[in-house]
Amino acid sequence: MKSRQLLDYIIITFKGIAMGAADVVPGVSGGTIAFISGIYEELITSINNINLSLFSTLKKDGVKAFWDQLNGNFLLALFLGIFISVISLAKFLSWLLENKPILLWSFFFGLVLASIIFVGKEIAKWNLGTIFMLLFGALLAYFITELPASENVDSLPYLFLSGALAVCAMILPGISGAFILVLLGSYKTILDSVHQRDVTTILVVGVGAIFGLLSFARLLKWMFNHYKNITLALLTGFILGSLNKIWPWKKVLETKTFGDKSIVVDDVNVWPTAFEGNNQLLPALILAMIGFSLIFILERLASKK
Repeated sequence: MKSRQLLDYIIITFKGIAMGAADVVPGVSGGTIAFISGIYEELITSINNINLSLFSTLKKDGVKAFWDQLNGNFLLALFLGIFISVISLAKFLSWLLENKPILLWSFFFGLVLASIIFVGKEIAKWNLGTIFMLLFGALLAYFITELPASENVDSLPYLFLSGALAVCAMILPGISGAFILVLLGSYKTILDSVHQRDVTTILVVGVGAIFGLLSFARLLKWMFNHYKNITLALLTGFILGSLNKIWPWKKVLETKTFGDKSIVVDDVNVWPTAFEGNNQLLPALILAMIGFSLIFILERLASKK
């Protein structure tokens, strides 16, 4: 476990705020933000620490040893940031998504584009294996973003699976958990369950999410320990393939209304010139460049520290 001061935990909380803000936007993954902010592997390791041995430590050595093994300070600071983001920024980001989508997507497009370079630089050795996994990850992510949305499903075993898959997507760079729920046809059911306080459905989805998170974190941890370059190449490919989903200029083909929310389920990427009288091109390009530059500014600040 890393030795940290209060300022370090405040910075981790801000990283959590950024992760939460990304997860609010369907198409952007909080996992991408965790990766480019340098906490991805520690997050996976900390989640991986949640197992039966943790409770043995609590029984034998007490609360402090339990908390240290869990890396509790890190997780608390991070999830506090995510919680703050969801309750404070979600409404503002939803408004931007509704009223200024091109500008919002342009910023995220620049951010994610730069993160491909950032994550790719972490690959220590390029060979046929890493190139294949990069292409495989990119094609898989692109294929997922092109899938049509399923009809609404309310079967409890299916909702358990939806919760597990969505939370896996949330911690994978490049793929949005909310988007996975739309594809699976579970988004409306889960949203309605929250509004109607349907405890059974919420519990089933929650247990599925916990199961998916704990099991998937173990797989990712094992991959990082044994095949780090291959894993990094795969994750870089996921981010690359996800650019298709966050291209700012889109022609909407179909939307679905879920309660008071309208979700785009089918669209096609177009060039900015397809938008007649488009006066957002210059601010969109500026925001994309700000998003792109932000990654390298943060990297420079981190390396100086």
